[in-house]
Amino acid sequence: MRIARSCALLLALTAALPLAACASHKAKGDLPYVARDVGTLYSAARARLDQGRYKEAAQLFDEVERQHPYSVWARRSQLMSAFSYYLDRDYTNSIQSAQRFISVHPGNRDAPYAYYLVALGYYEQIQDVTRDQKITRQALDALGELARRYPTTRYAADARLKIDLVQDHLAGKEMEVGRFYQRRGEWLAASMRFRDVTADYQTTTHVPEALMRLTECYLALGVPDEAQRAAAVLGRNYPGTPWYTRAFKLMGEHPDQQLALVPRGQLPVPLGTPGAKAQSLPGDSGSAKPGAT
Repeated sequence: MRIARSCALLLALTAALPLAACASHKAKGDLPYVARDVGTLYSAARARLDQGRYKEAAQLFDEVERQHPYSVWARRSQLMSAFSYYLDRDYTNSIQSAQRFISVHPGNRDAPYAYYLVALGYYEQIQDVTRDQKITRQALDALGELARRYPTTRYAADARLKIDLVQDHLAGKEMEVGRFYQRRGEWLAASMRFRDVTADYQTTTHVPEALMRLTECYLALGVPDEAQRAAAVLGRNYPGTPWYTRAFKLMGEHPDQQLALVPRGQLPVPLGTPGAKAQSLPGDSGSAKPGAT
């Protein structure tokens, strides 16, 4: 009887172990539920935030929303939670909290700031051009949405500055891939990447190099007329750059092609200048877009 009873007790304990482990794991990530009034909870969250204990502050702000979902402080706590997670560099939770605030309170006066936190959450996760740029494109979308929805806010002004940086980063990624194909002698694939830079990222710092690389690719592909056109666009818009010097030298090695030079003493016509005859690359239809090369 004693042996049977001992066996039964052992089996019961063994069955209870997984449940205890699950409960322990759940409690580790979540605050235990202790009913507190909204003022006490919010004050405790603000105190943690002021002390730099951002994760604890975020959890307490979440607790305000959980225990008092219909109070005025619940709405404020959603945004403060997103801000606290952002300071803790927990961008995933920060973005989720800000997006939840936007979905529940789309017309609130603090909505622009929520959009700003979403954009910052993506922006600060941008990695170098050798890595996948999915986050970079999400940052560009979020910054663009903020600038479109709230164009007169200070957040939109900062977003527009960051958009330029993000576009330059994406153009750098295209150049990186294009140069990779070029090193492997895959000239057509490389030229497509460089053309994307000249078409989609016209205001970035990578356009002069992209035009020079296009000149190289077209010469390697045996279409010197297209190479001449790319070099001419480069000479018209970026005559003082080392990239134009290289393109000019390349075209000089093909005497059957006469490169359209910018006369000395004559300023180049800026891209997108009203009334200017903008050059266009092979395959473009009509005149170039404002600011296009």
